[in-house]
Amino acid sequence: MNPSIDIPANDNKQAFVPTTLLEAEREAHAGTKARLKLLEQSLIHYSPHELLGFLGKDSVVDIELGNQVERFMSVLFADIRGFTALSEAMTAQQTFDMINSYLMTLSPVINAHQGIIDKFIGDNIMALFPTSTDAAVQAAVSLLDRLDEYNAGRRRAGYRPISIGIGVNTGILMLGVIGNQRRMEGTVISDAVNIAARLETLTKEFQTPLLISEHTLYGLADPGRFDIRYLGRVMVRGKSRGESIYEVFNHDEATMREGKRATAAEFDQAIAYYQLKQVDRARLMFQHIIEKNPADATAKVYLERCEQYQTHRIDEDTGELLHSVQWKDDYRIGISDIDRDHEHLLASINELIEAVRHGDDNRDIKSMLIAVAGQVREHFDFEETLMLEHQYPFITEHKTQHVAYRNSINHLLCDLEIHREKREYLAVKINQLMIEWLVNHTIQIDRHLARYLKERGV
Repeated sequence: MNPSIDIPANDNKQAFVPTTLLEAEREAHAGTKARLKLLEQSLIHYSPHELLGFLGKDSVVDIELGNQVERFMSVLFADIRGFTALSEAMTAQQTFDMINSYLMTLSPVINAHQGIIDKFIGDNIMALFPTSTDAAVQAAVSLLDRLDEYNAGRRRAGYRPISIGIGVNTGILMLGVIGNQRRMEGTVISDAVNIAARLETLTKEFQTPLLISEHTLYGLADPGRFDIRYLGRVMVRGKSRGESIYEVFNHDEATMREGKRATAAEFDQAIAYYQLKQVDRARLMFQHIIEKNPADATAKVYLERCEQYQTHRIDEDTGELLHSVQWKDDYRIGISDIDRDHEHLLASINELIEAVRHGDDNRDIKSMLIAVAGQVREHFDFEETLMLEHQYPFITEHKTQHVAYRNSINHLLCDLEIHREKREYLAVKINQLMIEWLVNHTIQIDRHLARYLKERGV
């Protein structure tokens, strides 16, 4: 006789399911949820979870191909120097162990400064800083500090110390999801990324561990907290204009740091004379700098460049600051009032440069610079009013760059008093700090503003 189950009466006539079966289903469902949660947490290890927040998603399963958003961020690249030679002396297992040890040591520094590790590219770290430009530069300095501690441990264990190069650039990025239906990944796409990567490679050429772009410099809310010096202009692949680059030397050993501070004005002038092709004069100044600060490797790089130019006429400079920059249609952004202001500003600055080069009355030159400062103030006020009226999303970052530009003009006013006899030097500085900034800002930052405004019928 088959065993039977007594089914009690049920008023709503639903089939009765034994308690043990219901519990089993609940446990299975809970187990599935736990496994899915664990799977999602595991997937987050392969893509930064902050990506979800940027894209307005609650879960990785909600992400779709083509999801994207624009953000204003700083990008940091950090790479081990001489990694190939380093790895050739190790087994494959030792190489992976070393990379993981290095990455686990330095990665928390990025997180501590509100940075997001976008990806590891072999021994290269690519990180994004969405909160502030200052946080990105401070993170770079802290990475070098942390590396010193890590290298102390490597030395105690009998291993060679590691050197790294870091490049930081700032700009508007497109952050989103690329790939195909079988393989997708979150990434950032922007010219700003390419420049940051280029700066990282240039650290080896300039013999310094940390370089930033002019876009990062002008994005700093408090540049005075960092030790920064101008290193000249370089060409970046795919770009028609050079980029001004700057060394941040906060991490330098105390004596070196003080030496660079003490020779900062002379170093800046020596760079200018090199750019002017007055190489004999620049060489003597670099020699003097090295006498005062013998370990200044970047000064030695420029001294060697001077000697190469004198011997072989090999020139490493872009040559842009030798020539005036005239207004052209490529600089138009499509907002007539802004284009008109930019054209007038460029003409006024060029007139100022010619007066500095050839004029005799320093008071007139000072008055001209003050007049240009007034034009700049009026134009920036106009732009900022437009941004405010139309709720431009990057108004804070844009205004920060405006403030930095106006501060540069104030510094130039001081330079006119201090270096009044060094006309060629002053002309180069005005070209670098006023015209080159204006052109780059127009092409990259103002052009984005124009697209935003035109989408809203302005």
